[in-house]
Amino acid sequence: MSKEKFELAVKIVQELPKDGPIKPTQDDQLYFYSYYKQATIGDVNTARPGMLDFVGKAKWDAWSGVKGTSKEDAYAKYVEKLLKVLSESGTEESKAHIAAIEAA
Repeated sequence: MSKEKFELAVKIVQELPKDGPIKPTQDDQLYFYSYYKQATIGDVNTARPGMLDFVGKAKWDAWSGVKGTSKEDAYAKYVEKLLKVLSESGTEESKAHIAAIEAA
C-alpha cells in the first residue's frame, strides 16, 4: 500500500462532515486513530492516560492494540477500512472517494 493512498485516505477521513451521509462508527474512528498513529509514529510511546480520561484511554488502548504493526501494514489497514466504510455508505460522494483512492 502506498503512502500516497494512505495520505489521501487520511485527508478524506479528516474532511468527512460530522453530520454528513458517511458516518464511521466510534469503533471505526478508533480503528482509524490507532492505525494513523501506528503509521505515523510507530508503537505507542506514551503512558496510558489517567482513570478519568475515558476518551484518552480508549484511544491509547486502540493504539496499543496494534503494537508491532509495520508502517506499510498500518497504511494498508487504514485504507482498507476506509474503503469498506465508503462502500457500505453507497453514496455518490463515497463512490468518488473510492475512485480517487484506487487511482492514487
